[in-house]
Amino acid sequence: MEHPPMDFSSRWAGALSLGLTFFLASCHGTANAADHPIMATTQPSLRLWDGDAPGARGSGDADVPTLTPFLVPPAKAGGAAFIVCPGGAYGHLAPHEGAPVAQWLNTLGIHAFVLKYRLGPKYHHPAEMQDVQRAIRLLRCRAGQWHLDANRIGIVGFSAGGHLASTAATHFDDGIANDPDPINRVSSRPNLVILAYPVISMADPYAHAPSRKNLLGDNPDPALELLLSNDRQVTAQTPPCFIIHTADDRTVPVENSLLFAMACRQHKVPVELHIFEHGPHGFGLGGNDPVLATWPAIAADWLRRHKFVTD
Repeated sequence: MEHPPMDFSSRWAGALSLGLTFFLASCHGTANAADHPIMATTQPSLRLWDGDAPGARGSGDADVPTLTPFLVPPAKAGGAAFIVCPGGAYGHLAPHEGAPVAQWLNTLGIHAFVLKYRLGPKYHHPAEMQDVQRAIRLLRCRAGQWHLDANRIGIVGFSAGGHLASTAATHFDDGIANDPDPINRVSSRPNLVILAYPVISMADPYAHAPSRKNLLGDNPDPALELLLSNDRQVTAQTPPCFIIHTADDRTVPVENSLLFAMACRQHKVPVELHIFEHGPHGFGLGGNDPVLATWPAIAADWLRRHKFVTD
């Protein structure tokens, strides 16, 4: 069902009453990957498909989606895993939202896999969704190979990568029984989701125009915009979500995160939302900003509560 866009300039106070956790000023402690020794070993990248990906338009690097594993030594690993989706407006992949994020997860004893997904303008939907769904299925199907818990597979995404992660959280299936490919027989649903300053809406007034153009093309069908506006696709089966954003983000409006969090509340999906008062778009793990750099520690506590970190 289509809903009219909400005017958050007049409903900000209403959002506060929903019981979401807003983080407006400062927190205690910081947690960047650089603060801890890196325990993991980086493995060679893995193709998501042995042959061509569905709808492949060539055989070059840009045509081959992959996962790069960052594996924690067995003595330090807790069995949980996360797929990392860097941002980049669906036109490139931001390096600071890939390997450094995987290394931070490794410090928590979580295996990490950085996803290289196909990009526009060469590839449009559904290629990106096919890539992220395949990545989740691949980890779940081969959990024994990496000593993973198939029921503790999460996904984290930044900006447009956040849109892809939210797509995984709202567009999934239980697998296709009796499919000749065993990977296709397992669920594509992630068990946990972290969204960092995510693109959520593909419809005006809150859409990020470059991401929409790269994902959907120059003149997308309004029905497709609605389908990929993932706040409209939340259900009771959407996995628990942790969301961060800054109130004055000038690239991706904070309303994207507000809409998704409110949809989670409507459907009784566990959600934790932190909105920092100030900060630029694309701050990654927080860098040198003493306030923004606190979010990984907050997220780590949330991961502990959801049994993804077992100290």
